[in-house]
Amino acid sequence: MFESLTSSFTGAIKKLKSFDNANTLKKALTELKKSLLKADVHHKVVKELIAKVETETKAEGIGQVSFLKSIQKNLTEILTVEGNQGFVFASKPPTIILMTGLQGSGKTTTTGKLANYLKLRKKRVLIAAADLQRMAAVEQLRQITSQIEIDLFADENLSPVEVTKGAYKKAQDGLYDVLLIDTAGRLAIDEELMKELKEVRNSVPVSEIFYVADAMTGHDAVRTASKFKEEIGIDGVILSKYDGDVKGGVALSIASQVGVPLRFIGTGEKIPDFDPFIPERVVNRLIGEGDLESLMEKTSLVVDKKRANELTKKIKKGEFNFNDFLEQIEMFKKLGGLKSLIGMIPGMGNMGKELKNFDLDNSEEFKRINALISSMTPKEREFPSVLNNSRKKRLATGAGLGQVEVNKILKQFKNAAKMAKKFGGKKGMKDMSELLNGAGNMGKVPQGIRR
Repeated sequence: MFESLTSSFTGAIKKLKSFDNANTLKKALTELKKSLLKADVHHKVVKELIAKVETETKAEGIGQVSFLKSIQKNLTEILTVEGNQGFVFASKPPTIILMTGLQGSGKTTTTGKLANYLKLRKKRVLIAAADLQRMAAVEQLRQITSQIEIDLFADENLSPVEVTKGAYKKAQDGLYDVLLIDTAGRLAIDEELMKELKEVRNSVPVSEIFYVADAMTGHDAVRTASKFKEEIGIDGVILSKYDGDVKGGVALSIASQVGVPLRFIGTGEKIPDFDPFIPERVVNRLIGEGDLESLMEKTSLVVDKKRANELTKKIKKGEFNFNDFLEQIEMFKKLGGLKSLIGMIPGMGNMGKELKNFDLDNSEEFKRINALISSMTPKEREFPSVLNNSRKKRLATGAGLGQVEVNKILKQFKNAAKMAKKFGGKKGMKDMSELLNGAGNMGKVPQGIRR
């Protein structure tokens, strides 16, 4: 999601690879300035950033290290706005969050993403469908909450305020940790919208107000966020659709111009593609250093360490089967889109462009594999070695595949199992359990959640 900005920074840094004089620094700064402006970063932010980087680089001695260090420091300062980070719980539950934004900003989907984020962290969440203006808004929430197994309070016959009050009572009686209120948006800011939002806000003890900004709208996102802050007050901004933003500078502009902390960021189309906005980590990704810390935290939330230990032992013994394969695929889906995950690995951010349209659910290759496995008996899934020619013919017919395709898939699976066994040995890679234990010990309370 940071491909454009990352290329801008790495391109400027490379300018100083061979030479370390003032003239080379000037060229690097010029390239950086052009790239930032092209990426939709506000001109005032660009001017201040360039001036600071130039002064600090000269003071430390012109070179790649000092240049990169200054960029990293100043970007972190820009993105660090006074206020809460991630999600902060109220002292007494339920924590009530008012989700606001313009129509088309991705507010309803973002509400579902935030609910799923909290559910993965063992929190009980209720969503209130208070957007009664947009057609099918309530139905969209029903589909999302059904998909992620989150409770919904909805009644199209009530007013937004009545829905909010009813949801609040249910949240209290049901001992929910969090109540997320999805409010109505408009195609543009108007008095009617603000009046309704204020009424909803005043009807229950709201803990915080989040504004969902469409990253693809660039400077408009900054203007509308500022207007919402002025009219109803907002405690944080969630950037949606950041994976599709070819410019990317909106994050820097919002942080500096609106003066409200960025709290979360939507990194893809899938529900799990949602991360807390932690300035230090975002900057690491911007300059191409990845974000292994967030990747490990995500992994530790969806992978059962006990099951991982069992799987590691099976791999070492060469007993990895199709049931294990399906289990791993389902686990991988919970982590989010492949593009956003690859972007967290140092040095691999630019691969995101190539993986933009890759989707496990829609991949033709995985569709064929799933069809093949679905045609297997429980015994064949558990013990792939029993698959003789007659069984393979039956599988080919059941999966609608040619026998050559079946043999190819089975051969790939066998080779993958052998490779996994090889790397699972004493001289190979460390056990998966060690990685997960490391992720699990990063702190009892995951980054992005505070009390």
